[in-house]
Amino acid sequence: MKLFPSLQLHMPQIDLQEIMEHLRHNEERRTYPLWQEDDCLCFIARGREYRSEFHLNPSHEMQYSLKGDLHLHYRTPEGVEKVAVVPEGHCLYQPPMVPHSPRFPPDAFQLVVERKRRPGEVDRFHWFCPACDNLLHEESFIVSDYGADPVSRAYDNFWGSLDFRTCKKCGAIMPDR
Repeated sequence: MKLFPSLQLHMPQIDLQEIMEHLRHNEERRTYPLWQEDDCLCFIARGREYRSEFHLNPSHEMQYSLKGDLHLHYRTPEGVEKVAVVPEGHCLYQPPMVPHSPRFPPDAFQLVVERKRRPGEVDRFHWFCPACDNLLHEESFIVSDYGADPVSRAYDNFWGSLDFRTCKKCGAIMPDR
C-alpha cells in the first residue's frame, strides 16, 4: 500500500564541498542556488570582499558559516550599525526586513536558507555615506529567481553611477570597489 500515491519524492543529496570548489574557481558567480521551492529557498554564497550595502528582504533567514567567519553588519530600528560575528560551524537566525550586510572574504562560504519571495514582494538594497551615514542610494528588485543573483545586479547599478555614490548631504563619494 502506498501512503502517498500522488506524491513524487525528490530528495537530492548535495555535495557542499563540490559546490564551494566550483564557486571558488568561478569569478563570475558568487551564489549557487541549491533549490527554490515555494516555501524554501536555499543557496551557497561565496564572500564578496567589496560588499557594503544593506539588504532588506521580506523573509526570515538562517545563515550557516560553512567555511570561515561571517561578520553580519546590521542596522537597528534606530539606524545604529552593529556587527554580529558568526564563526565557522555556527548559524544565525535573522527576522524579516532587518537591514543586513553579510561580509566575509572570498575564501569563506555561507549556506543560506530563507523563504522564496511571494508575488509582489520587493527586496531592497541600501548604501550609506561612509562620511555622514546618510542614505546614498536604494536599489529595489522583485526577486523571482535567486539564480539571477540580485545582489550582483544591484551592485552593477550602484557602482555604475557616480551620482548614486555621491552623498547629497555632505558631498562625499563612496570609493569604488
